[in-house]
Amino acid sequence: MNGNVRLVVSVVAMVALVFGAFIMLAGCQKEKPMAETQMAQTKAPQPATSPVKQEATPAAAQPVAQVAEQTTCPVMGEPISKDIFVEYKGKKVYFCCNACPDVFKADPEKYISKLPQFAK
Repeated sequence: MNGNVRLVVSVVAMVALVFGAFIMLAGCQKEKPMAETQMAQTKAPQPATSPVKQEATPAAAQPVAQVAEQTTCPVMGEPISKDIFVEYKGKKVYFCCNACPDVFKADPEKYISKLPQFAK
């Protein structure tokens, strides 16, 4: 009986390894891109240009340089979806698909260097 238990455990372990390898190699499944009409609706309106010349503000009054916006998934390197994110150290981290947040959560420090919101 002890030999049968070892065989079952070995088979289950092998299936888990094959399944894990399949998940890693298959990568993320992409959703269909938004239609052009939906993309046009989500774009922010552009401010009208004004012929009035604005005076320069003193350096103390100017805002601090903004951090670059995240555009790629830190796990897969694909374009992000603003609907798929996790909060890490008080900042949102965006991903390309629903599988990537779990991979990120397993070892977030591995991906921090790929995220502009954490750049120093």
